Amino acid sequence: MNNVSHSSSSSSSVNSASISASDPNVGRSRSGDGSQTMAAEPSRRWRDVFWLGIFMIHLILVGGALAVLGLNRFKKSDRLNLDQYTKKYLENQKGLTEDYWPLYALAGGVGTVLGWTWLLFLGSQASHMMKIAVHILTTYLAVLSVLCFWMEQFFWGVAFAIGAGLLFLYVLAVIDRLPFTMLVLQAAVKMVWSLPEVMRVAYAFMLIMLLWMGIWSFGAAGVVALGIGDGGRWWLLVVLSVSLFWTGAVLCNTVHVIVSGMVFLVLSHGGREASSIPPKSLMKSLRYAVTTSFGSICYGSLFTAAIRSLRWKIRGVRSKIGNNECLLCCVDFLFHLVETLVRFFNKYAYVQIAVSGKSFNHSARDAWELFQSTGVEALIAYDCSGAVLLMGTLLGGLITGTCSGIWTWVKYRDRVAMVGSTAMLMGMILVGIAMVVVESAVTSIYICYAEDPLLIHRWDPEFFNQMSEMLHQRLQHRSARAREVLTHNRVDNHHTLPF
Repeated sequence: MNNVSHSSSSSSSVNSASISASDPNVGRSRSGDGSQTMAAEPSRRWRDVFWLGIFMIHLILVGGALAVLGLNRFKKSDRLNLDQYTKKYLENQKGLTEDYWPLYALAGGVGTVLGWTWLLFLGSQASHMMKIAVHILTTYLAVLSVLCFWMEQFFWGVAFAIGAGLLFLYVLAVIDRLPFTMLVLQAAVKMVWSLPEVMRVAYAFMLIMLLWMGIWSFGAAGVVALGIGDGGRWWLLVVLSVSLFWTGAVLCNTVHVIVSGMVFLVLSHGGREASSIPPKSLMKSLRYAVTTSFGSICYGSLFTAAIRSLRWKIRGVRSKIGNNECLLCCVDFLFHLVETLVRFFNKYAYVQIAVSGKSFNHSARDAWELFQSTGVEALIAYDCSGAVLLMGTLLGGLITGTCSGIWTWVKYRDRVAMVGSTAMLMGMILVGIAMVVVESAVTSIYICYAEDPLLIHRWDPEFFNQMSEMLHQRLQHRSARAREVLTHNRVDNHHTLPF
């Protein structure tokens, strides 16, 4: 610690006080050499069982519906006589499930290749791949917009154009944060690369997701071939897409919990080679994730992604408003509303779930209170690692959707939007399972830094110094802004006093 700067020491001393805020169920104790050992952990209770039941019932119902929809048009038109319920109201068209199933098979193959490529080059080319995702995504969206207009898909052309514009504005708003973001991501990649077993977990879950997508795409192909009008097909595809999104989010967050548990364990014991790490730690983390904590994962997967994306957008707009007080007031209202939701729905809950097995809301609240009590929330607000990883996921999904969409345009031009949009979702989920490995390491690093900064210092002193220096700068920035607002309010009160 002698080589740490004064500003780093001051910020780390604030964070060191947060050890008492850690969960008592974890049972960490400090040994004489400064390392931490894990005490005997009590047996865990099943959490959020209601949501576990809802998710399993949803899987059974959707699986049955997918089988019926796919078989109805498999090798024979209207095999199950479903058209008798729609022919009086909607137009009937001929088509077979096997006509469109290969288009989804291409999407699954492309998404899997992109996800495996990301994991394969994670150690050597991860930083370059993330930079490419940030800089190319806007251009790719603009090109897709032009391509959609050329193919007379005007709705999707407008949607991609708006997406490109919003993404461009967001990158401009946070471009000064990207150097620190890349620093955090590189540290997370370093941690994950030292744990090859968690990479194998990601591969395994990607294969599980691919198997479910085989069933899902069978039903989706049956919907595209179904003898009803476009409106009916779109509604069915939207319902199936929501189901696929929830299922994909559950698998992604299961990987998140498993990897977070391993990263937290390694940091707590002072490194991957520490002899104090208990045997079969990965299997224990996996067992907890798919049993006692699975209900919490299902619950959090419903809401976390949407709230997180909304928070990023509001933060980007809020930082560029300037002195427009009316607009600032409206955005501040939305900002505080979302911040309240973030207290109960945030990705850092998955680390607490992995470590202590608490319920999702309890874990999310404890994590957020820990960050706010130590000041680390200022650092998290400045970090854009989640947004950068989401851009990589979006780029993977767009590439997947483009491949399937082009093949669909060649064979069935009137089905391009249906197949392309659902194929894009498949690609995003498969690439997202690969991306979540790094995101899990990021969340674990922040939790460890908030609970005990010495854990990060022992693992990587240089990275610790850079984090502490940035935290000191962000706390100073917030203090300056608070003084500015207080001074402004006092001046306003002084002017209105005579009236």
